[in-house]
Amino acid sequence: MFGDLFEEDYSSVSNNHYGKGKKLKTKALEPPAPREFTNLSGIRNQGGTCYLNSLLQTLHFTPEFREALFSLGPEELGSLEDKDKPDAKVRIIPLQLQRLFAQLLLLDQEAASTADLTDSFGWTSDEEMRQHDVQELNRILFSALETSLVGTSGHDLINRLYHGTIVNQIVCKECKNVSEKQEDFLDLTVAVKNVSGLEDALWNMYVEEEVFDYDNLYRCGNCDRLVKAAKSELDDLEYMYDLFSVIIHKGGCYGGHYHVYIKDVDHLGNWQFQEDKSKPDVNLEDTQNKEEIDDPLMILKAILLQEESNLIPVDQLGQKLLKKIGISWNKKYRKQYGPLRKFLQLHSQIFLLSSDESTVRLLKDSSVQAESDIQRNDQQLFKTLTSESSGLNDRPSCPHWFDINDSRVQPIKEKDIEQQFQGKESAYMLFYRKSQLQRPPEARANPRYKVPCHLLSEMDAANIELQIKRAECDSTNNTVELHLHLGPHYHFLNGALHPVVSQTESMWDLTFDKRKTLGDLRQSIFQLLEFWEGDMVLSVAKFVPAGLHVCQTLNGDDLTLCEIEIADGEDIFVWNGVEVGGIQIPTGSDCEPLLLNVLHVATSSEGEECQQLKESPHVFPSNAEIGTVFTALAIPEGVILINNTESRDEENWTTIPKEDLKKTFREQGLRNGSSVLIQGSHDGNSLLTKQGKWINTVNEINWLQVKNLSQLESEEEQVKISATLNTVVFDIRIKAIKELKLLKELVPDRYTLKEAGLKMGSSLGLCPGKAPTSSQCLKIMLDKCGLTGAPSDAHAEVSLWYLGDLEISEDATLGELKSQAMTLPSLEFSIPSPAFLRAWTVESKRPGRLLRAHQQQLKEYKLGKRTEICLEPLQKEENLGPWDVLLRTQMRLPGERAYGPPVDVLWDTARGWTAGSLRQRVADVYSLPVEKIEIAKYFPEKFAWLPVSSWNQQTTKRKKKKKQDNLQGAPYYLKDGDTIGVKNLLVEDDDDFSTVRDDIGKEKQKELALGKRKSREALRAQSSDVFCGAETPARARGPEASLSIHVGSFR
Repeated sequence: MFGDLFEEDYSSVSNNHYGKGKKLKTKALEPPAPREFTNLSGIRNQGGTCYLNSLLQTLHFTPEFREALFSLGPEELGSLEDKDKPDAKVRIIPLQLQRLFAQLLLLDQEAASTADLTDSFGWTSDEEMRQHDVQELNRILFSALETSLVGTSGHDLINRLYHGTIVNQIVCKECKNVSEKQEDFLDLTVAVKNVSGLEDALWNMYVEEEVFDYDNLYRCGNCDRLVKAAKSELDDLEYMYDLFSVIIHKGGCYGGHYHVYIKDVDHLGNWQFQEDKSKPDVNLEDTQNKEEIDDPLMILKAILLQEESNLIPVDQLGQKLLKKIGISWNKKYRKQYGPLRKFLQLHSQIFLLSSDESTVRLLKDSSVQAESDIQRNDQQLFKTLTSESSGLNDRPSCPHWFDINDSRVQPIKEKDIEQQFQGKESAYMLFYRKSQLQRPPEARANPRYKVPCHLLSEMDAANIELQIKRAECDSTNNTVELHLHLGPHYHFLNGALHPVVSQTESMWDLTFDKRKTLGDLRQSIFQLLEFWEGDMVLSVAKFVPAGLHVCQTLNGDDLTLCEIEIADGEDIFVWNGVEVGGIQIPTGSDCEPLLLNVLHVATSSEGEECQQLKESPHVFPSNAEIGTVFTALAIPEGVILINNTESRDEENWTTIPKEDLKKTFREQGLRNGSSVLIQGSHDGNSLLTKQGKWINTVNEINWLQVKNLSQLESEEEQVKISATLNTVVFDIRIKAIKELKLLKELVPDRYTLKEAGLKMGSSLGLCPGKAPTSSQCLKIMLDKCGLTGAPSDAHAEVSLWYLGDLEISEDATLGELKSQAMTLPSLEFSIPSPAFLRAWTVESKRPGRLLRAHQQQLKEYKLGKRTEICLEPLQKEENLGPWDVLLRTQMRLPGERAYGPPVDVLWDTARGWTAGSLRQRVADVYSLPVEKIEIAKYFPEKFAWLPVSSWNQQTTKRKKKKKQDNLQGAPYYLKDGDTIGVKNLLVEDDDDFSTVRDDIGKEKQKELALGKRKSREALRAQSSDVFCGAETPARARGPEASLSIHVGSFR
């Protein structure tokens, strides 16, 4: 039911560019999709409105109801343009129904919206998300329509079309006196349990005679005493009725999903099964041909005889079999004969397989015999195999049935409808029309029949607007912006191409239809560049830090730009394909230039080395050997160290072994911006860095800084202790205790600084007692850094302060609501502007739905009266986009069942609500590899965590299709404000996300459930004493929300 709940019509943002100056091309909002092959429109589900959609489609396909509604003009109903005028009596509900029916008939869109109609009902988003009983809705909607049409010519519309009367007769057995009582009805409810069909159920409830006797006597008014009597309903033989709508319910009595089977009385839709279009017709009455179809040997021979040399690839043989008989080998023959190749092998006297079993041909001897056997039957066989579904359309004058499931409309056969009267998906509400009702010929296949002129004009204008929008969208979606770089305006310098004058003069922008061919593009460029002479070669180029690099030459003038995968914003280099400025340039991704930072010892003017490092950028092809660095710097030999990080600390440098100097830069993992340090073989001192400063020798720092963490912050002291790499930590501690004048003995440490992994110049902390654990160290660091002092609970109860009440118009914007809230006297802190406030609805004393878009009117949020709003102050302005989802992430503390402080994370879902996308976003926030984290969503009402894994790779056994990787749906139902726990697998690799508070909460829930169960058992025991044998529901349910439609007064 909720499969399409969160789908929106926004298009994604294309981001296929690299380099400077690229602009992201944002697609416009796409118009709704046109109708599918059935030519019928569905209705979009607003969240829980499948029951409403099914009933509305039934009323729409009831010609008498639809046309009676259309007959009421604006002079009786008013106009929607006047609905906000104070004195105007506009009957909004019938007007919105008229408009919806006109859209379903005439507007070329896949699915219509009921948002305007439900707004006229006075429903908020809560009603639209909650499912109700369709029979209850039918009665309430009919009542609302009757009230809305008071004083119009349609005041008796419902009564005229749907009113019926039951006449109860009671006949006295003594005096034969007949007593009659009439009961009005709009629908009849029948019990179908333990009956063979609907006719039996109707007979049992409304026709079969009920006898009053013995303990159940009837008081006759004529006899004035209790007598035997018989009760029955009058049998109405005047009319016959035809079924034309079946509303189906799937699920239990407290929830599920509705859809509807409808007979298209006016032949408005196109009834044809998609698979029948390519399936040949088969005359199943010909039993001889049926036997030939069932014989795979005969079919395969017939196919091979039609091939040249009687030879065909085995894969094509299977495809031709499918085309010929309308069913695949696996479905028709595999169960009995096995796989196709195995069948061919078993009949080697007829078929000859190639050595690799890729092709098969018919043996000559068998081909002659097969040709004589098949020739007399071949023509009739092929004629027989051309229509397996002729019976589907053998009565074109009869109306056909459609299955309308919210937005989706599909044809359905009558025999399939008969199966929907049992099980969990069964018929729930049936609609009938009198058999005597005849439709006029002009109504057949004419959706404009009886539609009012003003609605025809509105729909025609809307269709024209849709066509324009679709054309614009099609043009936008099928055009690419290309950046043309003209070869004569470039020169080759330092391993890459650079403009001779400026980038602006060297590059032209061209917008081109990607459905056209490469030859068309070349011709268009020729027409643009009138000065061009000679050959023109188009190559895909790429901006890299070193400049412009030619990656791939485009070939195949007959191929479209889509087929050669030209992306929007692609850089195209236009040249002769040989040279640029007289220089042959390297092309291809293998030789992409890398811009590296090379560091080496500088030389004095006399040629002598001075202990000063020189850093300079150099460009090298990525497929060049790393040893070419020596040649480029004119250094005969030495040691090369590489660093692929931004930090210059010693541990980030890696020495290249001499045998690896033959490897390429790419093989060594170097990329743009990497650093290369060249140290001559005669350099005696280390040239690495310490704390960001270049030094000549590692002996310059010979101390450690020790900090006293056992005192209050105001009393903290720190001292420097002299040490070497072989100094024992115990000695460092003793010296620090003496320097800081600490008397307490601490646990001795026997490691040397080298064994402990300490670097010279590091800071140490002194704490009393046992050595702290890693998590305790983390807590100490958080405290000292001014962050939260203790691990926070990832899901503690949110404290909400009451600020006051506001009266505000529903036409006001969200920004105006925030501005008024800032004026409340109870708001003690200063807020610079409304953009520094985040607004939530309050649900179950927690922030619920996030309200975004400052300029959006409050009525568009459908908040309802006396809605509670929670305002959250922010440190900086916030302007959330339509794709941004706000999540609260918290890092789990290693070794502790607790979490660090919460971090707000904005997750861009433009490319999908996938688990992989969310994991990558969280990994980026915490600067961790994505494969080294685990995340889980927290459900506070259950005190439970649900790990979020990349489950889109799982497949179902039945259909072998990928599951929908959408975190908006089950089982996560991810939304704004949800808590996401993050676990660093580098320090903690268990799968437990729970906290101590979760354990306590679950225990309380168990105790509460146990208490309720005991109360029910006591109540059941007490009830059994009073009502012996009475059944008590095993499960108590809360009261159901009532359904209502708000209607104005028109009396």
